[in-house]
This record gives sequence, structure tokens and C-alpha cells, in this order.
Amino acid sequence: MNQPGKQKIVVAVTGSSGAVYALDFLKKCEADKFLIVSSWGKVLLRDELNIGEKDLHQYVNRSFSDDDLTAPMASGSNRFDAMVILPASTSTIGKIASGLGDTLITRAAQVCLKERYRLILCVRETPMSTLTLEQCTRLSTYGAVIMPISPPLYFVPKTVEEYVGSFTDKLLGQLGFKRGKGWREEDFR
Repeated sequence: MNQPGKQKIVVAVTGSSGAVYALDFLKKCEADKFLIVSSWGKVLLRDELNIGEKDLHQYVNRSFSDDDLTAPMASGSNRFDAMVILPASTSTIGKIASGLGDTLITRAAQVCLKERYRLILCVRETPMSTLTLEQCTRLSTYGAVIMPISPPLYFVPKTVEEYVGSFTDKLLGQLGFKRGKGWREEDFR
């Protein structure tokens, strides 16, 4: 159930490596979350974390099928605050940059762009081709935030969980939530 004043965030998981980041983000984010997992995202969850999409349901308000173009986030008439694609495959980025909305993930991203909702694309790919860089540049000029999965190391993480968490904390900061480790308010006084 949605609480008044709580952000509504669409979270999409695609087939690019990095399922651990999506899981950590879903656990930490204190918003109303609506999940979409692509067919390759389901493979990713199984291969990298040995879990299924249903294992993520405990962290979200509701889950939608990627082929359900009647879902609320497929229309600009149904307001939400942000969409995070984590991880964002280069195929998904290419479709969004080309204006394709053939799945719920790509359609909801198109809604974000046209309605000026926050769209954050967490790219986990290296090296990036010139074409992908151009597509990311195009999406950035349209208002999307391109956030490569590149965790900060300045606080010297000691565990994989700290390493992963350092990125998801930065992502939460992009959405206006209090961050974990890293910059502190007293550093700016």
C-alpha cells in the first residue's frame, strides 16, 4: 500500500551482469517500489544469485510482467517519481535511445522521458562501444541520468557487500535518499 508523500519508483532489472546491485538497492530503498524484470533479467537473477523474480517480491509493492503494456507505468497519465534500470543492458539503452517502447521496461522509460520523470540508467558494461556511448550521450541530453556501475573506492571497502553498497548508496543519493558511507554532512560545514 502506498503511503502519502512516499516516492513511487519503478525498478527494472535487465540482462546485463550486476544482479547483486539490484537486490541491494531493492533492500535499501525506502520508497514504494514497482518491479519489472526482463526475460534476460530473470536469467541473470538465476545465474548470478540463484534466485527467481518471486524472491524479490518481498522488497516491492508490486511486480509487473515486461510484456504487460497495460501496466500503469506504460502511460503518462499514471504519475510516478522515478525509474531506475539496474542493471541496464546496452540493448535496453539502445532501444530507449531509439524511441522504442516494445516492452514495459522500454515503454516506461519513454514515459519518463516525455513526462520529464527522473530516469536513471545503471550501465554495467566495459568497454563501451562508440555506439553505446553515443546512445548514452543522447539519453543524457534528453534528461536521463547515466550512472555506470562504478562503485567508489575512496572509503576502502573491506567486503563485497561494502563494495556493492557503496554504489547503491550513491544511487539512493541520486533519488534524494540519505546515503550510507561516503560524504558526510559535517564534511561541508
